[in-house]
Amino acid sequence: MTTLRFFACLSVLAALVVATTTLAAPPKATGLLNWRGPDQTGALPGTGYPEKWGGPGGDSHLWTYKVKGGGTPVIANGKLYTFGYYDDPKDLSEVQEALICLDPETGKLEWEYRFRDYISDVVYNRYAVGSPIVDAETGNIYLQGSNGRLMAFSSDGKKLWEHSLVEQLARLTFPNGRTGSLGLQGPVVIVHCVTANWGTTGPARDRLYAFDKITGELVWYSTPGTVPDDSSFAMPVYASIEGHRVGYTGHGCGNITSVDMRTGKALWRFQFAKGGINSQILKYGEDKLIAIHGKENVDTTAKGRLICLKVPTTYNAGKPMVLPATVEVWRNEEHVAFTSSPVLVGDRVYTTVATGELICVDAKTGKTVWKKKLGPDQLHASPAYADGKLYVPLADGVFYILKPGEDGAEELSKVHLHTPCLGTPALWNRKCFLMTKDGLHCFGEQGEATAEAPKPVTPEEVGPVAQIQVVPAEFSLTPGSKQVFTVWGLDDKGRRVRKMEDAQWEPFIPPTARVKAKVDAAFKGDTLVAGPEAKLSAGAFKASVDGMTATTRGRVIASIGYSADFESTPLPMKNDAGEAVNFPPLPWLGARIKWHVLKHDGSQVIANRLDNVLFQRTMNFFGDPELSNYVLEADVATDGNRRVMSTIGLVNQRYLITLDGNRRILEVSSNHERVKESVKFPIRPNTWYHLKTHVMRGEDGKGAVRAKAWLRDQPEPAEWTIEVKLDDVHEKGAPGIFAFSPQVQKRVYIDNIKLSAAQ
Repeated sequence: MTTLRFFACLSVLAALVVATTTLAAPPKATGLLNWRGPDQTGALPGTGYPEKWGGPGGDSHLWTYKVKGGGTPVIANGKLYTFGYYDDPKDLSEVQEALICLDPETGKLEWEYRFRDYISDVVYNRYAVGSPIVDAETGNIYLQGSNGRLMAFSSDGKKLWEHSLVEQLARLTFPNGRTGSLGLQGPVVIVHCVTANWGTTGPARDRLYAFDKITGELVWYSTPGTVPDDSSFAMPVYASIEGHRVGYTGHGCGNITSVDMRTGKALWRFQFAKGGINSQILKYGEDKLIAIHGKENVDTTAKGRLICLKVPTTYNAGKPMVLPATVEVWRNEEHVAFTSSPVLVGDRVYTTVATGELICVDAKTGKTVWKKKLGPDQLHASPAYADGKLYVPLADGVFYILKPGEDGAEELSKVHLHTPCLGTPALWNRKCFLMTKDGLHCFGEQGEATAEAPKPVTPEEVGPVAQIQVVPAEFSLTPGSKQVFTVWGLDDKGRRVRKMEDAQWEPFIPPTARVKAKVDAAFKGDTLVAGPEAKLSAGAFKASVDGMTATTRGRVIASIGYSADFESTPLPMKNDAGEAVNFPPLPWLGARIKWHVLKHDGSQVIANRLDNVLFQRTMNFFGDPELSNYVLEADVATDGNRRVMSTIGLVNQRYLITLDGNRRILEVSSNHERVKESVKFPIRPNTWYHLKTHVMRGEDGKGAVRAKAWLRDQPEPAEWTIEVKLDDVHEKGAPGIFAFSPQVQKRVYIDNIKLSAAQ
């Protein structure tokens, strides 16, 4: 062997060693890192937890921190992190959600990050129905706010990255919040939400999204279910199948699904209910899942069911499977739970159900072992188990400590807090932490946790690169901007091996694509560059490395200087009324199934579709969420008569400015319970107006939302029609359009959209 060949072999061996060597590294965070505990069963580690509580100020009460919420705190490295909200009933404009860090021994505030809702449907007293999650590897904390603000923080409160999922992925919001928790698996943080994005993900679906926990870039997205009837906020429960890491969760379409947590590949689904599944799935043994729901059953007219499924233990490398009814091991028809999640302790399942009962079920047979009536009903809160005791809050404010046995549960403590309890208790270091709508309470024993040596985490050995993955999996560009991509080499189990160099890039149009579209941008190495004159566009690119390929998709979105009059849009299709139409611009979020370009009053305009009552209200973004201090204007009109009209609006910097036809007003709002002001405006049907909007924010955060409206064929008035002064103006936000056609009766029309810099 020549010297050259000898050193070449050494280089290959060194590369293999780098790829497969396992290094034992201590975790940076230990504690109760997620709301369901280390096994995701609701059974928490530790002993010495309290058996009695006399309520705030009573026996064993240690402290109360005055914040409201409906979620569960987590504890890491001697710090408590909780999701809550502050409000002033006399001034709802002051309502703020917050990620709060406390000393768990004293309840003293160490730091907090407060933030406001914007353009959501969430009713403020349903804020903070969710929980933070802490990453053991980095110690970072992750949280999703009620309106889809996804954030990452360091343990000392520094914000690392943030996404506005409403503006970037068209995440839907709901009046009851439905935020839930996040998931963490390896290098990604996982979000469960309903989105109506663009292209193949344009139709509203219940989806999973995985973001790189360090950079915040989107790694994968998955649509494993079918058309949803509801939303769902259940967090995936994880398992290892033949070296692959998979997650099981319920969805708004009533399916239980399995998804590869490293790649987003959908593996299988099982139709469990006709509505949303919000309760957490339990993994029982190696091949069984236990699940509960409170919606209509698929094979009976009754509501609710507790079941056990025998699920595949081999990895499905082909197309997603639909599991047959024969995988059902047992069912229990007695129990209905809408959002409360069951607890698994050995072979016993403990769950609170809608009728206010605590139920004990044999996990092997599905038979009810015993029931105990606790209250009139139950919503959200799940029991927590630790040290042989169940800690059970009820929606009516009653809190129990119970000791379960073979024939029933012994009542150790009962206290009425006279305020809703919607969150699961957290148990750590001989203390119980309970979030209510009156405050976060801590009771138990004083004394800091005994410091335990962190157990080293041994990474899994990875194999050779067998596939590649492009990150981000989805991107957006504005004219003159660029996007850098990372091409990860993954092994055959989806684990990251190394970053791949010298990828070859080319536009990619899927064979099944209905729209043969390309992004108006070009690659320079692994960097995609949009020129200064890049047009609104959307499409996909394919990366090729060593015979392996992967794709990413994205959009060029609107920035300052954008205008749209729709005159050059061809109209090759017919709608149900026989009108010539076409879809709106592909890069507009969630717009394809809600709007049509058509002819009206001698011009081509965009009009909302009236063929689905579910879309009678729609808000669609088309621009950069990082924009601020811009003017957004358009021509607007509504069908109707003097008794029935619709509402037309523009979204400017996270404020909704609308002409409400039925109420004859021009209105400014952000979330209706916090910012909502209007002035009279004599809007008439079948009449074109020009609507002009601007949001002004000073260095001190104060400013105003301003709008003016006038008949299109008249001169622009000098004064603003409405000017809403605010002490804390949103810093930035994407431009968008809005329509509300009650009972899908009357159309709205928008034309001559213009986005410009404020003068």
